[in-house]
Amino acid sequence: MADHPILIAHRGASGERPEHTIASYTLAIEQGADFIEPDLVLTKDGILVARHENEISTTTDVADHPEFASRKATKVIDGHSVKGWFTEDFTLAELKMLRAKERLPKLRPANTAYDGQFTIPTFDEIIALAQAKSKETGRRIGLYPETKHPSYFASIGLPHEGPLLAALEGAGYTRKDDPVFIQSFEVGNLIALSSRTSLRLIQLVDADGGPADRPETTYAEILADEGLKSVARYAAGIGPAKDLIIRRTLLGALDGSTGLVRRCHAAGLEVHPWTFRAENFFLPLGLRNGINPRSTGDLAEEIRLFLAEGIDGLFCDFPGIARAVIDKSR
Repeated sequence: MADHPILIAHRGASGERPEHTIASYTLAIEQGADFIEPDLVLTKDGILVARHENEISTTTDVADHPEFASRKATKVIDGHSVKGWFTEDFTLAELKMLRAKERLPKLRPANTAYDGQFTIPTFDEIIALAQAKSKETGRRIGLYPETKHPSYFASIGLPHEGPLLAALEGAGYTRKDDPVFIQSFEVGNLIALSSRTSLRLIQLVDADGGPADRPETTYAEILADEGLKSVARYAAGIGPAKDLIIRRTLLGALDGSTGLVRRCHAAGLEVHPWTFRAENFFLPLGLRNGINPRSTGDLAEEIRLFLAEGIDGLFCDFPGIARAVIDKSR
């Protein structure tokens, strides 16, 4: 297990800058993040770029580009019908014509002041940023990429594994103790990666449903003791939705430990829950500040409660807040 909990900047400092931009990752590093987290999708020409989803209408200004109007499409992604514009229908050069925008403008209106200022970064650019900032600060800035919809991308001839490992290996990341974790909600691509790299892998787990590539399997089954033993054969840990660690009541108040951290540690797995956010909308009842969903509540106290559970790391949209709490807990 980690000597102290690691701080993973979720899509950068996404509470304060539009997510998955160099500006967001840079701010996260300045605020003390140990790792920056890009969600990775692929372009038509096979380049890894950072977007929350391969459908980009909510995170870019693509709808404002008449030259791309004909690219709008409806696709089935992981069993769900999705309408919009998709990275796999654009070359990197075309995507670089777009500009990022805030994905949650109603909850984070201050971030909309940055709409239109930043391009979509490639994974190579994010790696270069982490390495430059490591050299500049003397800190080891890690990478925590997520493969988004890997079985879907493989089905259209754009698998993640090759370009992902090529980028990491080309930058010198090959060993288990290198500052890299690769994460996925799917199982198959993690198992495939485990046979091709010594880099650490994380099985993401949601509170409901199951992996898109294993329709016969639920996340609840993965979290059973035998499931955890199976995960430990290919991964270094799990990334669970935080409600899987401390329950919430139907009204949204915290309702006690599930014991998951203890069981994961017994199976030899690290635990990195997601996602810690400061807005009332995301916080449990009792830690909110008033009734406005976008007002800032007591994120620091929520993090303290989870640190007390013995977690090995956490994903946070506000790394500056998390850094102060983690440092004080040591």
